[in-house]
Amino acid sequence: MSGSNNPYNGSFGNQMSATASFGAQPEAAAAAGSYISDTTTANFGKDVIEASRKQPVLVDFWAPWCGPCKQLTPVLEKVVNEAKGRVRLVKMNIDDHPSIAGQLGIQSIPAVIAFVNGRPADGFMGAVPESQITQFIDRIAGPAGADEAAEIEAVLTEAAELLAAGNINEAAQLYGAVMQADPENAKALAGMAECMIAANQHQRARETLTDLPEELAKDAGIQAVLKKLDQIEEARKLGDPVALERELAANPDNHEARLKLAKILNVEGRREEAAEHLLLIMRKDRAFDDDGARRQLLQFFEVWGFKDPATVAARRKLSAMLFS
Repeated sequence: MSGSNNPYNGSFGNQMSATASFGAQPEAAAAAGSYISDTTTANFGKDVIEASRKQPVLVDFWAPWCGPCKQLTPVLEKVVNEAKGRVRLVKMNIDDHPSIAGQLGIQSIPAVIAFVNGRPADGFMGAVPESQITQFIDRIAGPAGADEAAEIEAVLTEAAELLAAGNINEAAQLYGAVMQADPENAKALAGMAECMIAANQHQRARETLTDLPEELAKDAGIQAVLKKLDQIEEARKLGDPVALERELAANPDNHEARLKLAKILNVEGRREEAAEHLLLIMRKDRAFDDDGARRQLLQFFEVWGFKDPATVAARRKLSAMLFS
């Protein structure tokens, strides 16, 4: 999974480019240090109250003569910049702008007040250690990575929808972007392999899922894609589906031909038809191939997924047959 075999190293079908990005990205946070600004009494409403409706805003009340303020400021700014947009820091010099601090009842500085949704939510006073500032921000904005995880999940959902709609390269772009942010994301890896299968790049798809870390290799989604590849390879050896259909027209009880046709229809994406052939075998002869039709249908379910409409419909019919 390295070098030219890396499916997310820059291209897919010579068109893929990873353009998605993750992590909080406020409008004014394009450069280092832009998470920090100064405010005035006149601009407090815009810089703090309104801004805090979009993301938490920390207000640092300080003064030039305050020794502890000089200790706190560099540590506070460091932690805020490392948070990369999860919060903003707005600094207010109370010598120049004393009214806001007075309204908030601040009697000693440094004082840091967190505003969320337009209201003061929490705060601390004094030159506290870096670890406490980090804990404070995590409490206000959530643990680091929470927003990114939500964004990644949303991108994966969009990629799956694009793939289902046949937009292979667009889906691959999103899966590739997720892999750049999270190289061992199982959903993105399985999705990228699905894109390759859809583009008829079966060998490349298998290489993508080869030599993965043990825990990643055990992922159910990745295992399902590998089984899908096995089914595709098997179907290639089963003959001409038209010829099999002719055989069945001449002899509807040719269960072996029907089983082969079901496997071919499955890899062609004709899932409902594939399931019907297997269910028909079961209705006529449960003993055929030691209940092989049922076992094959269960293997289809593993690849299709529990919520796939074809799985739901076929499972309902299977249950009615088994338990009626």
